[in-house]
Amino acid sequence: MTRLKVRFSIFQLAIEIDGRIAASSSSLILSFDSGMEWHDWTKVADNGYIRNHVPKGDVLYGIEMMVHPDFRGMKLSRRLYAARKELCREMNLSRIIIGGRIPGYSKHKDEMNASEYVEQVIGRTHYDSVLTAQLANGFALQGLIPNYFPSDTASCGYATFLQWLNLDYVKGAKRQFSTVTELVRIAAVQYQMRTIKGFDEFAQQCEFFIDTASEYKSDFVLFPELHTTQLLSCIPGLRPGEAARRLAEFTPQYLDFYTEMAVKYDVNIIGGSQFVLEGDALFNIAYLFRRDGTLEKQEKIHITPSERKWWGVSPGRKVNVFETDCGPIGILICYDIEFPELVRISAAKGAQIIFVPFNTDTRHGYLRVRNCAMARCVENHVYVAVAGCTGNLPFVENSDIHYAQSAIFTPADAEFARDAIAAECNANIETMVIHDVDVEQLRRHKQAGSVQNWKDRRTDLYRVVYMEDGEEHSV
Repeated sequence: MTRLKVRFSIFQLAIEIDGRIAASSSSLILSFDSGMEWHDWTKVADNGYIRNHVPKGDVLYGIEMMVHPDFRGMKLSRRLYAARKELCREMNLSRIIIGGRIPGYSKHKDEMNASEYVEQVIGRTHYDSVLTAQLANGFALQGLIPNYFPSDTASCGYATFLQWLNLDYVKGAKRQFSTVTELVRIAAVQYQMRTIKGFDEFAQQCEFFIDTASEYKSDFVLFPELHTTQLLSCIPGLRPGEAARRLAEFTPQYLDFYTEMAVKYDVNIIGGSQFVLEGDALFNIAYLFRRDGTLEKQEKIHITPSERKWWGVSPGRKVNVFETDCGPIGILICYDIEFPELVRISAAKGAQIIFVPFNTDTRHGYLRVRNCAMARCVENHVYVAVAGCTGNLPFVENSDIHYAQSAIFTPADAEFARDAIAAECNANIETMVIHDVDVEQLRRHKQAGSVQNWKDRRTDLYRVVYMEDGEEHSV
């Protein structure tokens, strides 16, 4: 199972995957001078030894970035660029400057000069493995440098002069400068069930949505409950109870796939839910796949009569809250959102966003999930994202028809969406909704909203009492 770590020492960054160095970047601090000679790699990089830091400088200069061939295609350079930017903000540096290679130019040197090639890369007529990535990561072209690194034959010695400006920079500030909390971008998938031939086809469909969410720089992507039942179309004719246990056999592939996707596309994934056998007991479990390669799980607490009757699902025993790089979150599976106690417990543990993968067959079932999700936002000052399945699965018992309208809900107050719906899909079509939520706004609302449901609870009259790890707790 993939495990990713980002390590750094001063301005040298490395990404480690399963104990191997997968990618790295080197930088140094210099003082910005518009007349400075930025045009010679050997001078800027101190012949590659990088001994020329200027500790009180205001510019981060990117010397090099490398990705091991075994780990290419995992978008690791994006992570390194993001880490450089975060370092730039933390150190209150004015900008990042790069002398970037153009390794694709040597293939076109007989057709055009270097400036024409660069213009065509900017216009997307040509693709350059380095320049295209740098432009995609927010760097702006300032000029073209000849003889930057003469031995770079692929670039014919040329380099592009690029920079990224730190808009948070405060001239003369002696401490770390930070702005308001960054927004959290959520993508909720409305997934269409269809007959498939095998796991690879299922994975291809899921990867499409993950890739799209990643292109929009989402922090989370949420899949529906039991979207994996699509795999039962490969093994038709089983009784429901037997089918559920056959579906559980796909769990190792499911876990490996989503773990790889989270790392590759740099996004936290709530992978819907999947049937899992633990001994003789069958559980409906939602997994959080963090973008660092780690995972967590949340069992479904409340089992519907249909799940109990047809599939023999056992109930979970604990409400978890998970730390992520975007703050603490909770996951409740479908029917669980209809029980206010669970979100109350999650909010007490610090959850700011509740993710609800659901799977409903009719509009009535969907409205129960939707209306309860919106109520939980008001009661607990949280955001709730819901994602469900649409489409049909003929000849798959107890999972044949679906109704969904994936959405992101907010508390109902002036600073949020007018109808407490941040964003929603059109019902029953395969699509995805993407929206930014502000967790700092939740904190302010909790303290000074028009109504303050959390502060105004009458714990002298009532409270939620729950058991966890053999101990009694109350909220």
